[in-house]
Amino acid sequence: MKIKKILLIIIVLILVLVAGNFFTPYNPNEMKVEQRLQSPSYAHILGTDNLGRDIFSRILQGAGATLLIAICTVALGLSVGLVIGGITGYFGGILDELLMRINDSILAFPNILLALVIIAIIGPGKYNIIIALSIIFIPSFAYITRTEVARQKNTDYVRNARLMGASNARILFVHIFPNILPVLLSTMTISFNNAVLAEASMSFLGVGVQPPDPSLGRMLSESQSFLSRAPWYALSTGCAIIVLILSFTILSNELKGSADAYSK
Repeated sequence: MKIKKILLIIIVLILVLVAGNFFTPYNPNEMKVEQRLQSPSYAHILGTDNLGRDIFSRILQGAGATLLIAICTVALGLSVGLVIGGITGYFGGILDELLMRINDSILAFPNILLALVIIAIIGPGKYNIIIALSIIFIPSFAYITRTEVARQKNTDYVRNARLMGASNARILFVHIFPNILPVLLSTMTISFNNAVLAEASMSFLGVGVQPPDPSLGRMLSESQSFLSRAPWYALSTGCAIIVLILSFTILSNELKGSADAYSK
């Protein structure tokens, strides 16, 4: 039952990603001022915004962009975190102390504040926000990987691999990493959740995805000026963010249960 629920959520998220990037009912950036702030109707199921653009189309593309940013962010953070955690957990020593202190320094800053500092240095934009958020997520992946690698490196299967002449790189990538993947899965989904929320927050502040590309956070920020005239604008955008975060939360809980069962 858990597997079916996990697969269903993943399929829905993939469909949103594909639809947002390759198919929308209307051109999300096409402005029709004469149709501005229209209420939901058959033609525009979620209404139109202050420039006459179809809100549903913009939410689809904005959600697709948010998911793509979250995927790239977690993939980059996981890749670097795996390497750092694998090296420090397997070899230890001075390198372990140095890299872990750098990790501690990154974790000492509030996530959003650190992301804003990085964006202030490298500039706003879709790709820059991926870099900024990836840096934030590296320490959590590095710590978990380090802990699991340190626990696994003295097990019987690793000792047997050493006796058979396997190199350290082969032991890490072929033997240890596949065994710690279930533990990392729940962390990955939590990071997806945090990436969605962080991207929406950054775009809400105007330093994330830049116009004319739609972003859920920026749309929510723009809709504040029209709460009394067009409440559907803020409601539909806010609900889209909630649904995305809720989906990743459910997925995280399901994967955490599976990881706990695996570890037992």
